[in-house]
Amino acid sequence: MGTCIICGTPVEGRICDSHQEDVVFEFRGNEASQLTPGRFYSGVVDGYADFGVFVDLASGVTGLLHRSELDRRLESLDWEPGDTVFVQVKNVRDNGNIDLGWSIRQSERDFRGALVQDADGDHDAAESDESGDTEDEVEPPTVRHGSASRDESSESDESDESDESSKSSESSGADDRTGDAREGDDRTDGARGAESEPTADYERVEIGTLSDRVGQTVRIEGEVVSAQQTGGPTVFEVRDETGVVDAAAFVEAGVRAYPEVDVGSVVRLDGEVELRHNEIQVETEALVSLEGDDAETVQSRLDDALRGRARPDDVTPLADHDAIAAVGTQLQDAAEEIRRAVFESRPVIVRHTATADGYVAGAAVERAVLPLIREEHAKSDAEYHYFDRRPLEEAVYGMDAATNDVTRMLQDRDRHGEKLPLVLLVGTGSTVESSDGLDLLSIYGAKRVVADAAAVDAEIEESTDVLVSPVLADADASDLSTGALVANLAAAVNDDVRDDLRHLPAVSYWEDAPQAYLDAATDAGYDETYVRELREAVALEAYYQSYEDKRELITDLLFDNGVTPNGEGENAGNLASHVSEQFRLKLDAEVETAKANLESREAEGVQFAVLDTDAYTHRFDFPPTALLLDELHRREREGEKFVTVGVAMDELYLRSTADVDLRAVAEAARERAPEAGITAVGIREGRIEFLSGRREQVKEAVVEAVAEQLA
Repeated sequence: MGTCIICGTPVEGRICDSHQEDVVFEFRGNEASQLTPGRFYSGVVDGYADFGVFVDLASGVTGLLHRSELDRRLESLDWEPGDTVFVQVKNVRDNGNIDLGWSIRQSERDFRGALVQDADGDHDAAESDESGDTEDEVEPPTVRHGSASRDESSESDESDESDESSKSSESSGADDRTGDAREGDDRTDGARGAESEPTADYERVEIGTLSDRVGQTVRIEGEVVSAQQTGGPTVFEVRDETGVVDAAAFVEAGVRAYPEVDVGSVVRLDGEVELRHNEIQVETEALVSLEGDDAETVQSRLDDALRGRARPDDVTPLADHDAIAAVGTQLQDAAEEIRRAVFESRPVIVRHTATADGYVAGAAVERAVLPLIREEHAKSDAEYHYFDRRPLEEAVYGMDAATNDVTRMLQDRDRHGEKLPLVLLVGTGSTVESSDGLDLLSIYGAKRVVADAAAVDAEIEESTDVLVSPVLADADASDLSTGALVANLAAAVNDDVRDDLRHLPAVSYWEDAPQAYLDAATDAGYDETYVRELREAVALEAYYQSYEDKRELITDLLFDNGVTPNGEGENAGNLASHVSEQFRLKLDAEVETAKANLESREAEGVQFAVLDTDAYTHRFDFPPTALLLDELHRREREGEKFVTVGVAMDELYLRSTADVDLRAVAEAARERAPEAGITAVGIREGRIEFLSGRREQVKEAVVEAVAEQLA
């Protein structure tokens, strides 16, 4: 029994429940499950991502401070890798991920007390140090220069180094495990002094074999795929034909080792292989950039291996579908580019529409790519650095989205030493309206892969590296959704997740899903009712968080919802059913209001239902205009020529039972209203923009143009 260090109340430990948030803890445990949610901890900045900051709480224990938790813009933070900061542990997930919260207190003096927490409980710092109850019971590793071993270091060197380590701990607030600084995967521990060039005669080994060579000094040759300066060593991520490994090189704390070596450099590296917290790393003894024939030999070896690893042998559809069979080679090409990006340590950015179809497509790719990233990279947080989904509100990849992507990728290149990404656009980027955005990516050298089941312009092929489209294959794609197309692409990227993807094509269809996909979903344990609930639940969440990744929520909905064969099990469908019910209530209420205010008319034998969406919908609440008009059109349509028109302040949506050429409609309407600024901007959405002052004139011009085209 102890007493609370704040109020003196008798407690088990050193702090009572009411004062947990008044104390800052230094964590000396070795796994995330030992953390206590709600407590504040000191940590060390590991690095930045688009969505937040990674903070090391201990060696091998890293949490994410998401940008939504900050009280300011992420860009305004002046934290640098290696800085000591203070954060709150909000949640520790079952998979070990740690959600962190912002602390307005960024100095130990701002707290009323400080304690050490380890696997055995809470302790005063002095008591913990006196008892030697630290995480590592061995001496801090000696910084080595050249190939000198620990045993060869002089006593005076060890003494100097111990003094230096002590000074560093006092100034930074770090514990005795850190030496000069910490890295999230313990990369600073044992990082050695750097020789300029390998001199020993070691035999080259493959990175994929390093787990069998722990404790050995080895030589590896490969390409540098990232270079990050921490508060301690410089950490180079090196790739060869078999994998990727981190190599730490130390000159002095915070000083760049081998400044001539950068991302893209082909290198030869000697170092000792270590296993720390189940992650392989190499302590660099000597490193040199290769040139001429030596560099060409290594690069050729990497390229040959990449081609063999990246291209799938064939494409086996998730279900029989003629449109998928027609684009088999295109799917192979796209899958090869995606797999190659992973193996090259190139980030994969997925752009998809914020719709149920778009989210199904994006989630399918995510399901396929993340396991490949985990296999390729030893770092536990690699999937956050090398994969991102970024929903688009519109089905056009315009200059605003492209500028955002280019800005982020240049920041990541300059701040984190990352390669430029592969940008995969699904259900968007396939028409000439996206040319400017795609060309901006091209100028900076970012790879571009586009996959779309409809509304594809052949001209866009020149602005892409790979374009997957049944239209280009002269195939009938009338019964193909983008979600179905991309789910098949995902299966080609990673055949190991094929069973996880079988139900996704059926989820992507609002109506008339091919029976083969419905049968595949049923075989996977998703009956038609549950498939509908999934679709509706994803559509609702896509609207309310259209600009966020929502990785965990979408995964819970589409993959981890307690489903057993035939939908049995006490948790089967609960989450999807709950969210789907909210979807249906909101949509039905809006549809009933809209139906009561539809204007019906006929022109040239074509039936029109016209809705003033500004006056008779809640435009800034669910459902979005496009989804509402889809549902209205499904419920109200009759006959072969029925058109639903939604008119807002400066945009108009068309839905038709017969094929309508939107660009031709816009052109004909411009002739009738030449000063209205009429432009077809969303071919996939059936969306036309115009000047708001000409609203009524535009509505009449478009109705007349559609009637004339369908007559």
